[in-house]
Amino acid sequence: MSDTTFAALGVPAPIVTALAADDKTTAFPIQVDTLPDTLNGRDVLGRGKTGSGKTLAFSIPLVARLGGKLAGGKRRPGRPLGLVLAPTRELATQIAAAMQPLADAYGLKTTTIFGGVSQNRQVAALKAGVDIVVACPGRLEDLMKQNFINLDAVEITVLDEADHMADLGFLPGVTRIMNATPDSGQRMLFSATLDNGVDKLVKKFLHNEVLHEVDEANSPVAAMTHHVFEVDGGADAKTALVQKLASGTGRRILFMRTKHHAKKLAKQLTDAGIPSVDLHGNLSQPQRDRNLAAFSDGSARVLVATDVAARGVHVDNVELVIHVDPPMEHKAYLHRSGRTARAGSAGDVVTVMMGSQSKDVAQLLRKAGISVSPQRVTANSPAVDALVGDIAAYVKPAPRMMQTGGGVSQGANAQRKRDARAGGSGRTDRSGRPAAAASGRSGGASGGAGSGSGQRRSSDQASTGRARSASAEGSHAPRSRRSGAPAGGSARTFSTSTPASNGERRPNRRAQG
Repeated sequence: MSDTTFAALGVPAPIVTALAADDKTTAFPIQVDTLPDTLNGRDVLGRGKTGSGKTLAFSIPLVARLGGKLAGGKRRPGRPLGLVLAPTRELATQIAAAMQPLADAYGLKTTTIFGGVSQNRQVAALKAGVDIVVACPGRLEDLMKQNFINLDAVEITVLDEADHMADLGFLPGVTRIMNATPDSGQRMLFSATLDNGVDKLVKKFLHNEVLHEVDEANSPVAAMTHHVFEVDGGADAKTALVQKLASGTGRRILFMRTKHHAKKLAKQLTDAGIPSVDLHGNLSQPQRDRNLAAFSDGSARVLVATDVAARGVHVDNVELVIHVDPPMEHKAYLHRSGRTARAGSAGDVVTVMMGSQSKDVAQLLRKAGISVSPQRVTANSPAVDALVGDIAAYVKPAPRMMQTGGGVSQGANAQRKRDARAGGSGRTDRSGRPAAAASGRSGGASGGAGSGSGQRRSSDQASTGRARSASAEGSHAPRSRRSGAPAGGSARTFSTSTPASNGERRPNRRAQG
């Protein structure tokens, strides 16, 4: 980890002060490498795994360069000077939140533009005049066609998660948007990989760019430990194991393959006294927001999600990721796993498999570059206990509640607040990204037990992009609570990497953006 301060990198004093107010004084490696170039106006291509600090890496120079020019300047309605493109509204929201304190230091106005909500607020903000727009491609193109926004004055353009935009099928729209910005402007492109057409964007829109690769695509994440737990005894044994793993004191994210199973497991856990929420494609945006907030503030410490959350969950204290249903693709495995052990912090990843899934899981891990020996366990195995901690400190008698559109009902609010005070909520990480949250509704381990690795992709992955969330480069989890492997009971686990490529399928563009 770098010990270079932002001030030493030439970051202007107003931004250094704003960062220090949020306890951010030391830059991460990707920030150390890129800031000298970006602050000087160079085009930069930044490659780094999820959680490496990319949001601040582009937010600082974007605000610093525009803030220095715009002090006391007059804004023109619908003509921003800075543009950040992000693949999903969750990521756009998180970027804007991380950037806001920096923008405030210079009096810059920012706004977000994305689909799934009414455009009226966005149009009103554009008419009033904004300096920086953080947008998803779909809605931005819609507003461009309606002449509410013109990009001819944009001086700095940022493409964040370019590989994910490619995976979602946004590259044609991104190309049209980039063509609408002045060719003389500064461009910054951040991506975990350069495949799937991202290289075409680089060649077409970046000029004399500087490449900074902080992490190789398969670089090790020393603080992440992978486990494979094989369970015998059918669905009931798997249900017991998953419930035990979910019952610890820290935040857990459980990944399922289908929306139905995610919903079922969240309800099952909640009924067992483990307040849980779910995140999947059947939830409306308000439901998603409520569940994200519940997971973020500690009201619910378990999130049960489909792959819709693989890039969108950025919450402190995510100690454990559980693949209740092993994913179909290794990229999905890596992105799911990347919700823990962020920005140098520690975390554990568990893949739960039935004996019939062993070959598929072995192939999955081999492609992901993960070396780990499967271990046969039950819910009472020492290796499981080591990942759970003090169950009694968290598991409560099941409160009377009902599921209301993806979250725990108002009847459980008092209990949830008590839990939140006991556990505390995560803070923003020092790399500059806010602790956004993700949460969802319910879903059953027993349902997941029947989902073999060879099973066809769920409708959740293949259908609506409306509820898809991407991974904002964001907050990281604090140190892992786990003190070490249990004597005589731990699997052979190895520290490995989580390259940020994407295994998701393309959603509906208009609904997404």
